[in-house]
Amino acid sequence: MTNALAVILALAAVPLFAVMAFAALVNNWQAEYDLQVVVINFYRLTELPLLDALPLFAFSGYLIARSRSPSRLLRVSNALMGWLPGGLAIVSIWVCYLVTAITGASGVTIVALGGLLMPALLENRYDEKFSLGVVTTGGSLGLLLPPSLPVILYGVISEAPIEDLFIAGLLPGLLILTTLSVYAGYRGERQRVPRTAFSWRELGAALRVAAWEVPLPIFLTVGIYTGLVTVSEAAVIATTYLLIVEVLIYRDVKLRQLGSIARESMVLVGGILIILGMTLAVTDFVITEDVPQKMFDLIRGHMTSKYAFLIALNLFLLLVGCMIDIYAAIALVVPLILPIAAEYDVDVVHLGIIFLTNLGIGYATPPVGINLFIASVRFKQPILKIYWACIPFILLLLCVLALITFVPQLSLFLVDR
Repeated sequence: MTNALAVILALAAVPLFAVMAFAALVNNWQAEYDLQVVVINFYRLTELPLLDALPLFAFSGYLIARSRSPSRLLRVSNALMGWLPGGLAIVSIWVCYLVTAITGASGVTIVALGGLLMPALLENRYDEKFSLGVVTTGGSLGLLLPPSLPVILYGVISEAPIEDLFIAGLLPGLLILTTLSVYAGYRGERQRVPRTAFSWRELGAALRVAAWEVPLPIFLTVGIYTGLVTVSEAAVIATTYLLIVEVLIYRDVKLRQLGSIARESMVLVGGILIILGMTLAVTDFVITEDVPQKMFDLIRGHMTSKYAFLIALNLFLLLVGCMIDIYAAIALVVPLILPIAAEYDVDVVHLGIIFLTNLGIGYATPPVGINLFIASVRFKQPILKIYWACIPFILLLLCVLALITFVPQLSLFLVDR
């Protein structure tokens, strides 16, 4: 009865932390457990590894979104790849992927880059449907690369090494980018889209303009993957560097704006921490009552193999990704899924890559993926038109998801090395 009421409250748009607090308090009260455990879980947050990276990367992401950094990175990417078939579309996909990784919010990518990319794609004679699909689904990606906040949050909750998660996401992330880039090249060639002639002069000019920003993604990727810096150290370096670059060198962001940027980013972080604290309380109750084992016993008769479980897991996560914010989804679902996945011998790092890929695809999956509605409002297009524009991209991403799911070494190869 309590859990059913909690679901009703969630569907009624009651804030998730309140729903989780209700479930934790009432379930513990009914089981006659000490209610102080709910409060104690907030103290446990201070002991979670790498939680200090969350606010710093969140602040960095909002700082980037307020600057003109995305347009400068777009110019560099276009100078590098604009000569390829479908070059501008490929550039759009890569830049959306990169900006989503930095900001940790794909909706921000659509809002920040949509006004820049859509006119450019249409001006280069890409058809409107394809262009809408590029920008909408491109904004759903980037969750596997550093400094992605969802990766950090999954690592905190699952206790999987966050550096391993970033390393594991490298090959799947590149596979996603390559697949969509090949499709963009095919569509560009088929539509006879004009290419931009490669120019060393334009590349040099673009690199000079973005000279202070281009090294940062390279540093974060190489530094974390090689173990040169930890995630927490990377967060400190990235935030300090971006403050100097965007405020003092480029002056895109004024000193008086830092307060509002910090406030917006900390609202996000505060929401995550409150949800996480309440989730830990619910998780304690779930573990004490042996709920995961009971769920495993229930489904074991219907899923006799690891592959059947993985198929069911993907379908479930796609549905979750459509309907629930990614941070809430991680906090709610990961504690329940982890013990069941362990029973089927699914590696916790591999599970994380499956989990995040599903949620990224779910953002743009009809009928209720949140990015579909953001794109509909941003580009003033009917929602059905956005649906049809995204379907080819979603089908390709589902094919990649199948490879990620059923070929675990794609995620674990570099981690094992």
